[in-house]
Amino acid sequence: MNILLKMWRRRKQRDLSAPVLRAQWRERNAALRKARREDQLISKRLLQDITEDDVEGSDDHMLVEDAQSHLMSEEQVAQLIEDLQRDPEQMITPLTALRHSLRRNDMRLLFTRVKDSIRVLVAQFTCPFTDIQMEAARCLHELSHSNEPQISNACLPATPYLLTYLTGNSQQFTVLCLYTLGNLIVDSEEVRNRLLLQGVIPIFAKCTQSPHMDVQEALGYALSQLLQSKEAPEKVIPMAVESGLTQDILRILLSCSEEWLGVAIEMAWCLHYIVSSHVNNALLISQGMVSKLVPFLIEKSALITKQECLDLELLICPVIRCLGNLLGEVDSSGMKIEVQDGRLLIALFVFIQHFKDEHAFMVRECLWALNNLTAQDPVWTSALLNFNLLPALLQLLTHSKDVFLIVTRILYNTADLGPAYCQQLRENDILPCLIPALRDDDIQVAKLSLELLNKLLTYCPDAVGDFFQNSGLQILELHKDKPDLQQQVQAVWNKYQELMKETCGPPSTD
Repeated sequence: MNILLKMWRRRKQRDLSAPVLRAQWRERNAALRKARREDQLISKRLLQDITEDDVEGSDDHMLVEDAQSHLMSEEQVAQLIEDLQRDPEQMITPLTALRHSLRRNDMRLLFTRVKDSIRVLVAQFTCPFTDIQMEAARCLHELSHSNEPQISNACLPATPYLLTYLTGNSQQFTVLCLYTLGNLIVDSEEVRNRLLLQGVIPIFAKCTQSPHMDVQEALGYALSQLLQSKEAPEKVIPMAVESGLTQDILRILLSCSEEWLGVAIEMAWCLHYIVSSHVNNALLISQGMVSKLVPFLIEKSALITKQECLDLELLICPVIRCLGNLLGEVDSSGMKIEVQDGRLLIALFVFIQHFKDEHAFMVRECLWALNNLTAQDPVWTSALLNFNLLPALLQLLTHSKDVFLIVTRILYNTADLGPAYCQQLRENDILPCLIPALRDDDIQVAKLSLELLNKLLTYCPDAVGDFFQNSGLQILELHKDKPDLQQQVQAVWNKYQELMKETCGPPSTD
């Protein structure tokens, strides 16, 4: 579901001091959030200034044209750097022109080649003139948006300044520093290693105490880039878990109001990266993470039945992934994690029904969690049957191949619990639902279907007649010469032979 999230993150954030303009910006970018899909969420964010004159129409094409109109030569950049060292107070206009020109990647590369350019730019962070300080930070932010690793590495001297100002008094400056850090983290392992040495984790932990929504969302963005880096399971996540940062992330996620949905989404994905790494999940379980996520999901399932909730799938997806991962763990005594609230089952099916047409990935996520919840668990499997959720599950067999495979695995686990469960499957007409898949040319689909059929026939002998009265012999004939299905076909054929011995003759094959 990554395309959706990347587009959601590609917004052009506006003047952070103007609530009305921010609201307009969020409305215009609501459509972008719909583009999120399910792969890695590495992306960069470019914050744009906004004035009342350019609230409308700041699209990518206009930004390119604007950058073109502010192009600077290498000599002009060198002169600007020299002037900044002599008289920074008078440099706001040239710095603004530089920022606009840095929207072009060739200008970013040119800038970093100029001697002392990064050092002098970063030095303006300590400038006594607030407007110069902010404009220098915006220039650095433009540089951070490049996809060139050498530019990220060139910005290394800025990292201690960026971290220092995360604990400053300016909300706007803090947000700008966080997004810049997040962008630099994406491309450079050297930047990430430097930040870890400079104490980025405890500094991020302090940022979780901020009361400002924009700061929390920017923090979630920067932290998520760090947590999904290739070296995160070894270097980053252990520090995050041991420092208590995970508890802060969870606290923020659970306390977010509807207006803070952007913050909740970022924090949910941070939590997902931590849990999916399987680094000390036993500690997270002992801290009550499962017992806190379950009521959160139940609450959201009730919410979507009452009102339209834009982008809620972007929040629910990582939370369900977290829960699914944790349900697959065992506690310190080797026991499966217990969930006591049966409403979780209802919540998962509410999500499935709500999202199945527009967001198919949510169906897979919910079914995966359902599989982990019911696997080898008679209590939860009985609840699935007693809540009469089996018909809704059987309907999903025709949804898609991916969904079919997960549903069939859940049904197989149900049948594996014994005769009583198989009888309930039979009474819910599982065989007519399974017949089309048994005829399927796809080896994976046919194989899993035959395995489920064999399990049903093992525990529920009456189903043997049902199967062969539904063209069972013809189905076996379809697959008898396929090497990958020989074992499964033979097992079902053996059941047929046993039936032949127990009756006077073979069942009808009409």
